[in-house]
Amino acid sequence: MRFEQRMAGVLLHPTSLPGPYGSGDFGPAALHFVDWLAAAAQTVWQVLPLTPVGFGGSPYAGVSAFAGSPQLVALEPLIERGWLAPIEADELRGFNPQHVEFERVEPWRLQKLRTAHAGFAERARKPERDAYAAFCVEHRHWLDDYALFMALDVQFRAREVWSWSKWEPGLAKREDKAIAAARTSFAGEIRFWQFVQWCFFTQWAAVKAYAKHKGVQIVGDLPIFVAHHSADCWARPDLFLLDEAHEPKVVAGVPPDFFSTTGQRWGNPLYDWAAMKKEKFAWWIARLAHELARADLVRIDHFRGFAGYWEIPATAPTAIEGRWVNAPGEALFASLKQALGDLPVIAEDLGVITPDVEALRDGFGLPGMRIVQFGFNGDASHAFLPHNYIPHCCVYTGTHDNDTVIGWWHGATERERGYAGAYLQCDASNVHWQMIRAAWASVARLAVCQMQDVLGLGSEHRMNTPARLDCWTWRFAWDQVGPEPAQRLAQLSATYGRAPIDRLNLADYPAGVARP
Repeated sequence: MRFEQRMAGVLLHPTSLPGPYGSGDFGPAALHFVDWLAAAAQTVWQVLPLTPVGFGGSPYAGVSAFAGSPQLVALEPLIERGWLAPIEADELRGFNPQHVEFERVEPWRLQKLRTAHAGFAERARKPERDAYAAFCVEHRHWLDDYALFMALDVQFRAREVWSWSKWEPGLAKREDKAIAAARTSFAGEIRFWQFVQWCFFTQWAAVKAYAKHKGVQIVGDLPIFVAHHSADCWARPDLFLLDEAHEPKVVAGVPPDFFSTTGQRWGNPLYDWAAMKKEKFAWWIARLAHELARADLVRIDHFRGFAGYWEIPATAPTAIEGRWVNAPGEALFASLKQALGDLPVIAEDLGVITPDVEALRDGFGLPGMRIVQFGFNGDASHAFLPHNYIPHCCVYTGTHDNDTVIGWWHGATERERGYAGAYLQCDASNVHWQMIRAAWASVARLAVCQMQDVLGLGSEHRMNTPARLDCWTWRFAWDQVGPEPAQRLAQLSATYGRAPIDRLNLADYPAGVARP
C-alpha cells in the first residue's frame, strides 16, 4: 500500500465518545466528532477493534472476529423508529460520564436492545424487515454461527459455564443433530442477536458514509488473534491448536519487554497454520475483506506474529516460558493480495522486530509504525525520532497502549525529559503540543495522536495499560474540548502539508509582486 497524500488524524475509540447511555456509541456524538475532525482539518479517525469486547472490556479479546460490539449500537435510532420507548432521565442519572462502567452498562444496554427487538418484531415496516432479512443472508457465512453461539452462551452462562469447551458434548463438538435442535429451540434468541448485528452494521455504515462526505477516512484495527471463547474458535476448532478437550495446547503472548518484566500472557489460542494453509487461508481472506468493508485502512495489531510468534504452554502462568515459532506470513499475505488486491494495511511493527518481520512488511509494501514517545531513551540515531523517519510510515505520539504524552513526561526519567525538552523545545506545560507538532512536521505520510493528547490530559485518562484489567473505560465530554484544539490541529496540519494551506488564512502576495 502506498499513501497518495500526507494525512493526519486522531485515535479515539467510539466508547470514549460522550453520550447519555453509559458508553459512547454510534449516536449523535459520533457524527459530531466527525464534524469536529473536519473542523480541525483532520482526514483520519482511527478506532480500536469494533468487535464485541471481551473480559475486562478489552476490544482485543472479543467473542467474534466478524461481529460488531452490541455496546456501540446507538439507542436514538431505535427510539426514533418507535421500537424503543424514550428513556427517562432518572434511569440515566447514575451513569458515569467520565468512565464506562462495563458491569453496569453492558447488561443495561442489552436489555434495551432486547426491548427494541421486540418492538421491531411488532412494528417494523416492510422495507425494514426486508433490509434485515437481506443482511442476514449476506452475512450468513459468519452470522449464523455467531448468533447461535451467543444464544447458547446466554443459556450456559446462566448455569455458570463460562467456556464453550465445557458445554454439553454434542454442542461443544458441533454434532449435526445437536446443532439442528439448538437452532430450533433458540430460534427467537438467534433472531435477537442477528437483529443487534443488523443495527450495528447499518449504523456504522451511516457513520462511515458521513465521515467520507466530510473528507474523513476510517482507520480500523484488526487483532491478530481471537479469543478461545469465541464463535470463531467454536465454529472452526480445526483451525486452532486445541487438545481433545477443545482447550488450547499453547497460547499467545509476547516475551518480557518494556511494558512487563514477565512478558504478556494474552491467553488467545494459536492458529494451526498448516490447516489454514491447506484451505489457502480462506478464513483470513474472509476476515480481512470483512474488516476492509467497515474501514478505509486497517491497522493489523501485532504484525510481527505473522513472521514469528511467541508460543506459551497453556499450563504456564506467565509468558517467560514461551518460545519463538515461525509463521507463514509470506504465503498468507500473498494469498490476501491475490484475493483482495492492493492491501490498505498498516503493520503494527512494534516490540521485538527482527529482519524477517521487516522483510515481510517491506515485501508487501506495508507502512510500519513509529512512536515518538519511544524515541528519547537513546541518542539522535533512534529510529523513532522524527528526523529519522521514512515517508512510507505512520507516526503516533502514542498508541492506546501508551500513556498520554503528559503522563509519559511525568513518568519519564530525568534524562528522557531532558532530551525530549531539547528535541521538542518544550517543558511540562506544552510537551503534548510540541510532540504533536514534531509528528505532523515529519515526513511520515500519516500522523496520529490520541484524543487525550489533543486535550493535554494526564495518566488518569490513559486508555490501556498492558497486563492490567481495569482499562478501556476512558470517556471525554464536549465541555473539555473548547475551540483551541481544533484550531491548533488545523494550523499544524496546514503548516505541514496535511491540510490545504488556505486553512492558515495567510495574507495574499502584494499586487504586482512576483512570488520568489
